[in-house]
Amino acid sequence: MSKHNFSMRVAYALAVALILSGANSFSARAAASAEGDVRDAVTQAFQHLRAGEYDALYEVLPSASQRRLPRDRFVQGLKRTRNLYELDRLEIGGVHVAGELAIVDSVIYAHAHAPFEAEGKIVARQYLVREDGRWRVTTGDRASINPLLAANPKFAKQYPPTAPRIYLKRDGKWVDVNTALKGMRRPAKK
Repeated sequence: MSKHNFSMRVAYALAVALILSGANSFSARAAASAEGDVRDAVTQAFQHLRAGEYDALYEVLPSASQRRLPRDRFVQGLKRTRNLYELDRLEIGGVHVAGELAIVDSVIYAHAHAPFEAEGKIVARQYLVREDGRWRVTTGDRASINPLLAANPKFAKQYPPTAPRIYLKRDGKWVDVNTALKGMRRPAKK
């Protein structure tokens, strides 16, 4: 092989490497952008819930959820719970995007007012679906999530639904709500 052919092959290999690294960089930027968009959607939904903007929150539900749950029932249901808690903050953990679906593992901190005063947190997996170029947040109930996962079995296997875990703060420690409530119950009289 002549030096010229060798140089041309090296130049070609470098050009391919640069193109591929640019494509990988573009792919990484696209993934980061999608994850950022998902984070923004979950944050926006939390802000609507926190502010009591239930009509606006309804707008970020997937169309399937909106067809199943009329706006007035959704809004009135949330209004009835308004005095039970005060949302403090949201922590977003893992975000995973696969095409038109995404999941977000999150922690929502709140202060419960009824039936008793307590600090609380909910650890939950939120599913999102992209519709009309927008990420929409499911309500978290099985009726919303199951059809999404049934239509996407690979995604479902990789990111199965998890039940929300609710904790209360007792003596400076987070305690599972089931454990905390058991400790608050009086023993039955014999």
